[in-house]
Amino acid sequence: MFKEFKEFIMRGSVIDLAIGIIIGAAFKQIVDSFVTDILMPPISLLTGGIDFVNKFVILKEGTPTGPYTTIADAKAAGAVTLNYGAFIMHVIMFLIVAFVVFLLIRQVNNMRKQKEEAAKQNLPSREEELLTEIRDLMKSQVKG
Repeated sequence: MFKEFKEFIMRGSVIDLAIGIIIGAAFKQIVDSFVTDILMPPISLLTGGIDFVNKFVILKEGTPTGPYTTIADAKAAGAVTLNYGAFIMHVIMFLIVAFVVFLLIRQVNNMRKQKEEAAKQNLPSREEELLTEIRDLMKSQVKG
């Protein structure tokens, strides 16, 4: 069983998936920082200083009762809140990630299309051209 597990883990697709997850987690941190630290401050400035992070609606008061200035204050008092500001930020983050994935997939599709067009024209690939040059060089050295 351990041998089968080792073979499963060492397959290329599993390793590629693991690498993708690690890179995705790092990319998420970059997007979080971009939205929180770069995108939202100007939006807040344009909207008259609205801090989206602390936009919430109180569903149930805590003790002591509000008004609460931040979500942390409301949570500390035991209030139940609907945090729509955080939701807005997460939607923006999702849209950014979705757009980047779209660009990536679009580029991969373009590369595939170019490769398919080259194959349809029966043109040798760059690798085939290089191998042909190497073969010809080796032939000329043997003859010379």
